[in-house]
Amino acid sequence: MSDITVTSPATETPPARPRGRLAFIDVARGLALLAMALYHFVWDLEFFGYVAAGTAGTGGWKIFARLIASSFLFLAGYSLVLGQWPTLRFHAFLRRFAKIAGAAALITIATYFAFPDTFIFFGILHSIAAASLVGLLFLRLPAAVSFVAAAAAIVAPLYLRSPIFDAPWFWWVGLSETLPRSNDYVPLLPWLGPFLLGLGAAKLFHARLVAALSHRSSTAGKGRLWTTPLVFGSRHSLAIYLIHQPVLIGLVYLFSLISPPTLPDPKEAYRSNCVAACNQGNPAVPCDSFCGCTLDRLVEQNLFDSLNRGEIKVSTDERIARIAQQCTMNVQSGD
Repeated sequence: MSDITVTSPATETPPARPRGRLAFIDVARGLALLAMALYHFVWDLEFFGYVAAGTAGTGGWKIFARLIASSFLFLAGYSLVLGQWPTLRFHAFLRRFAKIAGAAALITIATYFAFPDTFIFFGILHSIAAASLVGLLFLRLPAAVSFVAAAAAIVAPLYLRSPIFDAPWFWWVGLSETLPRSNDYVPLLPWLGPFLLGLGAAKLFHARLVAALSHRSSTAGKGRLWTTPLVFGSRHSLAIYLIHQPVLIGLVYLFSLISPPTLPDPKEAYRSNCVAACNQGNPAVPCDSFCGCTLDRLVEQNLFDSLNRGEIKVSTDERIARIAQQCTMNVQSGD
């Protein structure tokens, strides 16, 4: 066990290590879990065809997903300070890190077999684990340094993208020019930003916040009943994260056996899926024009039905690659 010598300003008061858990942290994490489950339920409905393709990855739902991820990372950074500052409990940190990293590896393995083309190689748990390691470097620094570093992390992908990071072993950084396909992609940049914001906020404000809350009168009984499930969820957050999606998928699947979704027109479904994937992977290309072009070429060459039945593998078929290349050239030239 080693001690961290704090050289930060007097306004950064080390939080007293609580004897029990802090209710407001548990409630915040419980709300984030509830929001996550809602978003994943919408994703499942889209996957089974009950809502339009691209719903979960565009518009307000896309913003909602980013807010959820930000909240988890913010709370992870906040909690790192509560557990490891001003005294670094290295063995406790390693135990927590091992649990998160192990769960992240389990997610990668499971999704690789379930969704091999879009498996989760660096999702929210991977990001929390990596950010926790980086966060150790900021524990002995002033909160202002964390805020500046957070801002730099958030804007880095806007200015530092490079083909150098397009290699798969660099995808975790978040600076590749072509975004990889994944069902949950939360790279270190820009997502280190919310984590460091939470870390800095805990160092700067936590002691004041606890003092302010301690002066409020206790509202035991019925007034606290609504927080009970949120606190329970927070205290079992990792287990809930691992099991909630298989449960939701199973429930939607069972419902689909009773009331199958109305299948959309395959050409419209192709266009919607193509536009959604294009917007995520190549924002420089006019996606509506590109997808319309590829659809027309697939129909002309009698490839569309085979592609729709899954008889053609998009990632390896040279005919699909030629069509995509030609349509990219056409839309960029304005033809």
